[in-house]
Amino acid sequence: MGQDKLIWGRNIVLDAIRANRTISKILIGVQGGRKIDEIRALAQRRRIPVENVERRQLDNLTSGLVHQGVVAFTVPRRYVHVDDILARAAARKEPPLILALAQVEDPRNLGAAARTAAAAGAHGLVIPLRRAAPITGAAEKAAAGALDHIPVARVTNLRRCLTDLKAAGLWVMGADMDGDSLYYETDLTDPVALVVGGEDKGLGRLIARECDFLVRIPMRPEITSLNTSVAASLLLYEAVRQRDQK
Repeated sequence: MGQDKLIWGRNIVLDAIRANRTISKILIGVQGGRKIDEIRALAQRRRIPVENVERRQLDNLTSGLVHQGVVAFTVPRRYVHVDDILARAAARKEPPLILALAQVEDPRNLGAAARTAAAAGAHGLVIPLRRAAPITGAAEKAAAGALDHIPVARVTNLRRCLTDLKAAGLWVMGADMDGDSLYYETDLTDPVALVVGGEDKGLGRLIARECDFLVRIPMRPEITSLNTSVAASLLLYEAVRQRDQK
């Protein structure tokens, strides 16, 4: 399949077809069901080849992950430029709200964070090129179709990107367990980039230094960190709450 990549799961493949993503082939390893029938019908309408295969072939392709009997070959997702994210905010006539992930290496956490960001109406997601998860089939599965609704920029240098965002008029707020203030005590109605780190590594010293301010999420002392997507959810929806009340 050349440069094609795999996506799997009934909702994921359905959303990809509906979003008119380029799909070269769909493999189905189950007899039927409402969503499987819908996949077949939409694929026929778009002239996408569908092949019936043994379920174990799908197990091998997805390394045993839950595929729900359907796998599709699609072109790798296109990343955007950070300027495209800012333009999206301008088109909506809204102050930019961007989620940036630092040192998040688990693609499932990336996908879950992308799903939350899309649901909260964030204008885009920024991820670094190195020491971070790219968009993979596992990320697509965890995002449950949300990656079709939020642009993702993959940047060579996250620190430089944050500097550029500050120059563009955004505040950069990082989530850190040693932050000076609680996240809900901070004004998030202005243009802002929210930076969340990986569970084990956090933001990292250099990224933390680049933030205009650091905020903490209150937790019991015996708990030292939150899942990345949970922390992102709290920050994003606090921004939504404040902006709705403004």
